[in-house]
Amino acid sequence: MSSGQHAADLATGLAAAGHEVTVLTGRRAYDRPWVQFSHREIWKGVEIVRIVSTGFGKSARWKRAIDFGSFLVSCAARMCLLPRYDMVVSMTSPPLVSGMAAAMVAIRGGNLVCWVLDLNPDEAIAAGWLSADSFISGVVKNIVTFGFATARKIIVMDRFMAGRVAAYGVPQEKIEIIPPWSHDATIHYDSEGREAFRHENGLDGRFVVMYSGNHSPCHPLETLLEAARRMKNDARIVFCFIGGGSEFARVKAYAAGHRLRNILCLPYVAMNRLSASLSAADLHTVVMGEPYVGIVHTCKVYNVLALGIPFLYIGPEHSHITDLAMDSASPGWMTRAEHGDVDTVVQAITGAACSDLSVPRVAEQAIARRFSQESLMPLMFDALEAGEGLPRSHGGAPVAK
Repeated sequence: MSSGQHAADLATGLAAAGHEVTVLTGRRAYDRPWVQFSHREIWKGVEIVRIVSTGFGKSARWKRAIDFGSFLVSCAARMCLLPRYDMVVSMTSPPLVSGMAAAMVAIRGGNLVCWVLDLNPDEAIAAGWLSADSFISGVVKNIVTFGFATARKIIVMDRFMAGRVAAYGVPQEKIEIIPPWSHDATIHYDSEGREAFRHENGLDGRFVVMYSGNHSPCHPLETLLEAARRMKNDARIVFCFIGGGSEFARVKAYAAGHRLRNILCLPYVAMNRLSASLSAADLHTVVMGEPYVGIVHTCKVYNVLALGIPFLYIGPEHSHITDLAMDSASPGWMTRAEHGDVDTVVQAITGAACSDLSVPRVAEQAIARRFSQESLMPLMFDALEAGEGLPRSHGGAPVAK
């Protein structure tokens, strides 16, 4: 999960800079809830404290709700046993954890930074899971508002998210935009790994259109799937879906129901093989649901930029993805299509398959370096260390996830 990977980057970076860091997180693996990790360990200088929760998984909303609820109860109990910290960095998954972190700071003292990677209840309302005027929505909004009001600084992913956070009554001076970075230490174009991954999965000689990452309602895949159905007789092209999430089963069901041999579904790839799997694509796809602009932030695009492989963006005209193209002097590495515009998607894929687009050419551009970990991590440190925040010598910085 992107939030967990970025939390790990920040925690280990703080520890390497001489800070004492404690991470409070769950015990269960993100997409394999039956897998549980140890209660406590020291990893790269970071103390990790893992708490228990149920593991029903994501097959139904009620199961997710129980998992979230049990995590929050366990988290609240465990936080009561933690010492006072100079700074608490609260993330936003699962929902309400930022409110719990704010309560901890209000009682124990210290400073709070809210690191907003997604926004709830806005996401649940946009997905139709909650009514905007329901009692539950009101409670969640009040808790989120309390967290924002308590925080010394709120870090958001893009200008659209900044606007949504400001709508909670947050002063503009408390909000700082720092996009999530590419995982430079582990993600790079891997030509040997590319060939090995393609051979292992029967992709030799094919033009690979890849969607890799979380399959969720925030990233509707119907247009891409319909394009795959229309192109089922084009033996040159294969659509590779890698990852998991609540919509992954629907992708597999769609492929089976339409007997599409040009769709390959694979589970999440381990981090040490991620460069190989991502490099195996000839054209990546990045998908953004229009109602979710400013609510969620598609992070995978930064790894795609770092790899230098062109991508097809399916989503609204105004989003953080299109901002990337506007900021670039050479936007030819991105093609955009609206949701439902299958003709444009098919044309874009067909055109890419007939062009020499598989050679990395974005990685050397300033746009890729701008979103590297090397460029953005210092901005994150500056935000945490600003004013009366994290001490520049030794301090504690728990990262609540």
